[in-house]
Amino acid sequence: MPQFYEYELTGAAHKLVCEMYKLKKGETFVITADTESDQRVVEATAGAAFAAGAKPMVIWTASPLGVGKAADPMLPVEALTAVLNKADAWVEYNNEWLLYSTPYEKAMKENKKLRHMCLVGMNVDMMVRVIARVDLPTLGKFQDKLIELTKAAKHIKMTTPSGGNIEFNNDPKRPIICEVGYADTPGSHMLGGQIGWSPTFKSINGTIAFDGSVVPPVGLVKTPIKLHVKEGKIEKIEGGQEAQTFEAWLKSFKDPLMMRMAHVCYGVNPGARLTGNIVEDERVWGCTEWGIGYVGQMLTGGEPIPAPSHTDGICLNTSVWLDGKQIFDKGRVIHPDLVKLAKKLGKL
Repeated sequence: MPQFYEYELTGAAHKLVCEMYKLKKGETFVITADTESDQRVVEATAGAAFAAGAKPMVIWTASPLGVGKAADPMLPVEALTAVLNKADAWVEYNNEWLLYSTPYEKAMKENKKLRHMCLVGMNVDMMVRVIARVDLPTLGKFQDKLIELTKAAKHIKMTTPSGGNIEFNNDPKRPIICEVGYADTPGSHMLGGQIGWSPTFKSINGTIAFDGSVVPPVGLVKTPIKLHVKEGKIEKIEGGQEAQTFEAWLKSFKDPLMMRMAHVCYGVNPGARLTGNIVEDERVWGCTEWGIGYVGQMLTGGEPIPAPSHTDGICLNTSVWLDGKQIFDKGRVIHPDLVKLAKKLGKL
């Protein structure tokens, strides 16, 4: 008897390596995973890469007790960096992500041909829903239009039913990252269904209410965690026990940069569900996601803005106004240029 989603997983892995990475014969394809990763996803991807004529190399490590640079002390930094510096493509399945770690930073800086995709914590069910069953070309058209509208806006307001009410200005010099799910060009890429950017930091003012998940260190949120933000910095955190845990974690780094907002994102993957896995959670349709701490080079348009670590929090059912014109209403698309595409994606 086949295992759960055995045939569908094979199709998803084939789509990943052939359509999204466009792997070529003879390319070295590195797959990283830790002891919290889904073995079936790793093996299916390696098999699909080999069938495509590439040379898969799977690297398993012990799971670090932190993410980003906080993972460095528990990683084989030099050996991992050496491998990544010689790879053509890299998919990251680590549950405790290597994104923003020292091996990641060095590989992105030194290996100009490297194609990286961050699929941290990917499991069989998620891979089928957010990759295999998603119409990437239509999603790309939807995201392109959403980016066009967002880029044209100078001032943005976002609210959520759980108490969020935040406003900020766009920085026209910074890129808006469109993640449709392709990793066929050099650089770092993310799972499809997300659009992210760093606003003018000092313009970020108001309240952000995390009511979906916060990773790390909380996971799924039971009681909203409210961040009171002034000029891009967290001044006060309110909520229940989860808010206390989150605040203690941020302050444990003893670095003021861990109290700074890093980026904001739209979530628009039609297959994503709130599960506690941040890669999926931050793509739940109609949510927004705020990153705190480390700011990656893909968001600054130049050098990264380092911090000891990074965390992401989810705001569900977001309403969005661009220069006073509403485009989302409690997570539902209402802008006429987006409605038709949303319907085609099954979200109306």
